[in-house]
Amino acid sequence: MSKLVVIAFAVALLSECTQAQEVTGQLNGLVEITATNTSEQKSWLRQGWGVTRFDADSDVLGVSRAVLSGRMDFSSAWSAHAVAQYVPEPDHKLGFTEAYIQYQPLAQGYQFSARIGGFYPRMSLENPAIGWSSPYTLHYSGLNAWLAEEIRTFGAEFELKRAARRFRSKHDVSFVGALFKGNDPAGTLIAWRGFIPHDRQSVFNERVAFARVKSLYARQLRFQGQYVEPFSEIDGRFGYYVGVHWSYLKRHSLRAYWYDNNGDPGALNYTTKQYAWDSKFWSLAWRSKVSSQTQFIAQALYGNTAMGPRRGVNNDFYSWYAMLSHTFSDYRVSGRVEQSKVMDKDTWTFDPNASLTNGVTLNVSKTISEAWQVGAEFQFIDYEAQSRPVAYLPLGLSEQVWRISAQYQF
Repeated sequence: MSKLVVIAFAVALLSECTQAQEVTGQLNGLVEITATNTSEQKSWLRQGWGVTRFDADSDVLGVSRAVLSGRMDFSSAWSAHAVAQYVPEPDHKLGFTEAYIQYQPLAQGYQFSARIGGFYPRMSLENPAIGWSSPYTLHYSGLNAWLAEEIRTFGAEFELKRAARRFRSKHDVSFVGALFKGNDPAGTLIAWRGFIPHDRQSVFNERVAFARVKSLYARQLRFQGQYVEPFSEIDGRFGYYVGVHWSYLKRHSLRAYWYDNNGDPGALNYTTKQYAWDSKFWSLAWRSKVSSQTQFIAQALYGNTAMGPRRGVNNDFYSWYAMLSHTFSDYRVSGRVEQSKVMDKDTWTFDPNASLTNGVTLNVSKTISEAWQVGAEFQFIDYEAQSRPVAYLPLGLSEQVWRISAQYQF
């Protein structure tokens, strides 16, 4: 409900402030057709123990994603933005991933701007393309795949920017802060599945499944559903994040964030079977232009998440990736290595949460025209989870994903 209130307030504020203004707009989209091998393991999206997005119930060839991104400018300062996405699995989901208004007045010196609504915090340097997609690989890193699943801002974000060109400087610096609600269950997938690299984004009001973990049948966790509704408001508290963006001559960029959803781990919605998680983490992202054709991008995240009476589930976690991307002629070649780990710190031995994910991704893409791009990708995932032996499965699992895609943008 809080998400609807925030977005409704944003729309009302925008219409009040932009009456009698000339309205202009633009609409962009992307359709991705994918051919992929499918895993014999049932995907977590269908409450299985597999670690890939595509399984035997997925289409070998078909539309893997469609994006529609719109912007309307109501004045020189006010604009409205929305992104809708479609994905076929598990049940042909269509919905909004972002919807907000932006206030950015013209300025001579320091630039102030604000966003109100539902949107991604700008932690990632891996996902700058349309609809928060990546121009480098088809599958996002496990770090940013988790942000795509469980992290979204439903509130207000403010930025104060010192632009280099306005101060005859080589440095761009921005300070970012936000207050939000509606992200209380974030941390659920970290505990009961772990980090997995993929390219599926959760839409507003979505329910995301995971494997039927045996510990959730125990007395202490019997009120938790075998799913997460990541953008729910449970405890009535405000969360916040603060960040700094810095760049030097537009060759080197740094983004540092502290995120804290300020959740009350004892708060529970008995109707939706969702707890509030107390989740907080640091995120540090770096991008360098090694040359005019080569980029190095890396990001690391470290934090803690806890839920339940007396923080019965309590996990530290980290995730990092490093990627090199090189362009030549009409081609781009990208390679990424990554690791994610969840460390179980609580005393509930019946509920093991520790997991470890290692991954390697290689991608080659070719731009055919302004509208069309084709690509091929190989991904290797090595995964271990302490919850698997409890379900009479081997501790570890390795998966290989081959994927060929064609993207049309307009």
